[in-house]
Amino acid sequence: MATVQPRPATRSSEVCHGTTPAPGAAAPDDDTIAAMAKALGHPARVRIVRLLAARDTCVTGDLVAEFPLAQSTVSGHLRILREAGLVQTTIDGPRTRYCVSAAGLAALKAGIASL
Repeated sequence: MATVQPRPATRSSEVCHGTTPAPGAAAPDDDTIAAMAKALGHPARVRIVRLLAARDTCVTGDLVAEFPLAQSTVSGHLRILREAGLVQTTIDGPRTRYCVSAAGLAALKAGIASL
């Protein structure tokens, strides 16, 4: 497996806001844990989360360059991760920037720890 090389954001406005998790995140209900686990059930989505965790933020085009997948496929994976609460977005003009939702990952960790 290739290692993920972090790239810093080129402008401070590129960083998603609100990514700090609340301390002592509560475990989500079973349906939410299952939805989050299902979202991570594809290797490309796990890699996307790893890439986003290694970088402050990415636009879809940056992520597409990392995968042998069509832009629409990467966008579909991002949508699934966003719906599961693992990725969040900010709008920057015509571009959508993606970053890991620290609160979502904290909730997933708490949910898994509660099993």
